[in-house]
Amino acid sequence: MSININNAKFEITAVKPEQYPKSDKPEITFVGRSNVGKSSLINSMLNRKSLARVAATPGLTRVINFYNVDNILYFVDLPGYGFAKVSKTEKESWGSVVETYLKTRKQLKLVIMLVDIRHSPTDDDKLMNDWLKCNGIPYLITATKLDKIPRSKVKERVCDIRKVLELSDSVKVIPFSSETKQGREELWNEIKSQLGFE
Repeated sequence: MSININNAKFEITAVKPEQYPKSDKPEITFVGRSNVGKSSLINSMLNRKSLARVAATPGLTRVINFYNVDNILYFVDLPGYGFAKVSKTEKESWGSVVETYLKTRKQLKLVIMLVDIRHSPTDDDKLMNDWLKCNGIPYLITATKLDKIPRSKVKERVCDIRKVLELSDSVKVIPFSSETKQGREELWNEIKSQLGFE
């Protein structure tokens, strides 16, 4: 099945399950730290400049955004985690928004977890990775901001991410740049493979 990525639109914002789209379309869901580049990656994957809004201040997205891609699937953008300037109560409420979605959404087919290729994964990244692993949710890692490091460092950085997150061989790490679109085709191939669209 082919997907016309130019036929993508923002559909709905939700916080609670009753606000999620009433649909059985498969969902590909993006998680990561507040400033890891989720909106930029979604825009890059869908050939858009500003479909997913990039927050001026990291940590401001406190809702789940659903993007309808060609009436075939949804891209789902979860609130970013790990931003220091929010209260403990706010962090907990975001955590419950994210956890409720991940635990209850039957349409969820794949989680794409973003980490910044320039840095070792944080404690928050480790927690999210362990949670996905423990709950048996299919996921892969996308290492963003690839254009910010020399090509000679890529292998070393990917090895570091694998080691810190204690990834099994079955979990892929895809280096990605929203600027150069490097990694985009590979990521689309993984999504299509997971959905059985090859």
